Amino acid sequence: MEMMGWGDLGWQAWFTLGVVGLIFAALITTEIGTDVVLVGGITLLLLAGVLSPKEAFAGMSNEGILTIAVLYVVVAGLEATGGNTIIAERFLRRPKSVSGALAKMMFPVTFVSAFMNNTPVVAMFLPIVHDWARQNRISVSKLMIPLSYAAVLSGTVTIMSTATNLLVNGMLIAEKGRSMHMFELTWIGIPIAIFGVLFVIAFNRWLLPERRPAIEQFGDTREYSAEMTVDPSGPLVGKTIEQAGLRQLPNTFLAEIERGGEILSAVSPETRLLADDRLVFIGAVGSVIDLQKIRGLVPATNQIFKLGSPRSKRCLIEAVVSHRCPLVGQTVRDGKFRTLYNAVVIAVARSGERINRKIGDIVLQAGDTLLVEADPSFAQQQRNSHHFYLVSRVEGSAPINYERAYLALAVLVGMILLASFTELGMLKSAMIAAAAMLILRCCNSAQARRSVEWKIIIAVAAAFALGSAVHSTGLATAFANSLAHIAGGSLMLSLAVIYGGTLLLTEMISHSAAVSLMFPIAIGTASALGIDYMPFVAAVTTAGSLGFATPLGYQTHLMVYSPGGYRFTDFLRIGIPLDLLCMAIAMVMIPIVFPLVPLAP
Repeated sequence: MEMMGWGDLGWQAWFTLGVVGLIFAALITTEIGTDVVLVGGITLLLLAGVLSPKEAFAGMSNEGILTIAVLYVVVAGLEATGGNTIIAERFLRRPKSVSGALAKMMFPVTFVSAFMNNTPVVAMFLPIVHDWARQNRISVSKLMIPLSYAAVLSGTVTIMSTATNLLVNGMLIAEKGRSMHMFELTWIGIPIAIFGVLFVIAFNRWLLPERRPAIEQFGDTREYSAEMTVDPSGPLVGKTIEQAGLRQLPNTFLAEIERGGEILSAVSPETRLLADDRLVFIGAVGSVIDLQKIRGLVPATNQIFKLGSPRSKRCLIEAVVSHRCPLVGQTVRDGKFRTLYNAVVIAVARSGERINRKIGDIVLQAGDTLLVEADPSFAQQQRNSHHFYLVSRVEGSAPINYERAYLALAVLVGMILLASFTELGMLKSAMIAAAAMLILRCCNSAQARRSVEWKIIIAVAAAFALGSAVHSTGLATAFANSLAHIAGGSLMLSLAVIYGGTLLLTEMISHSAAVSLMFPIAIGTASALGIDYMPFVAAVTTAGSLGFATPLGYQTHLMVYSPGGYRFTDFLRIGIPLDLLCMAIAMVMIPIVFPLVPLAP
């Protein structure tokens, strides 16, 4: 590698350094979105000629970034079929505290991520953990960073855990003709994974932010009365209210149970659910959507099965009854609401008043807000109707098609097996899985399009371009070479500098760029010291796989950034101590696994 120093840098490198500083300052001190800040920085580099248009937008064709986009479609299939709910039932149990929730979530995610790439693990668990947090009244900001960290912490347990490991292994084969085996770094990775998870669990109260969305802070003035029935063939039969997760639902409560004509009010958490129990809930519109996602609960009205369109193509729509509506003064049943509007009333809200009647027996009044299940065309047809004052579609309210849940899970498992045990790789395997989700009708094309989080894709692509600028201008090389001279002849200090340098570059640009730059320096350092190169290769691999202090170094951090409502400083607060902990463990374990011994003459 060319020994470039700071004095050898041109104006483009210094300009890039300034832009990087501006990006960090904006992310730390403002509330501007990460994608906007990063695109702004790339725009400056593009206008200054540091990056060509091809380099600036190369991230949009990067295989890793395209993989993330395609994985969103796979996740859409899991969400639409309730496959994610089944995963949550298997992996995530009801916690008694935030620390308990972190333990129940992080250990399974860390274990799964040890044997497959961490990006699809986070993509799969992200919506599951988001819904789980809501159901258990836990701030999502307490769980999203730990979700990403859990997936990253097992990065060196096996060689297949991260793309970083595979990249280093490829360079090692090219340089030395030696390949690392599957569990080469396991005894370094296992202590890091265990102590890393325990650290997050132990210090979450002080290091993780507690943020609630504004809508949760102010609540919803509309309280709906909604009826659900316990499906006789579902998993809730025989469970208590507590075990079924119906005791502390967000923004809703279970008002009563009707069983064989008898009303059970003031329902105890120990009450057991029986087949065909009719449950009456009082809550906001979001809570009604959550109820429909619970496997084993179905809307109490059988009218939903009489609509012409398939349930998978329907959505929930809010409609405020006008004084000119012909059904005012009639019950929902007598007025033949379904026949008249090709829609079914799921819940009714009336100015904060609780309605103690079955949905079909409610006498409609002007001003009632109805939550109806219908084809999306209902909103267009009734928007200008005199029958309703206001008609609006509730986003994300498509009914769950549980009949295809295990089909979607089979597609997911197939994708993992293809990516792990064939030469197809993650992108091609994900594309096959996404196509299968559409062909098998686990999700439709509209759901697939809506599922892609473009803010995240743009942010990751812009971070890729920023790393390219830091690399191409020689800035990263000068930084890496400076670190190489710090250690002198000390073996342990040299190992620590190689690890620390790789880690800093990982946090600033990307893990792939960091290990690409530091690998030859690590090999050269080992050669100069006359010792085996594997301790230094292990240091580069471990540090390149374990960056936690900024969202820029790892794509999974950017994936949880927006859903968690985070600020840049949130990663610094918990990530810096975790970086130091992982480095300390690595500095103890690497010399044990790969002794720092002189090479035989």
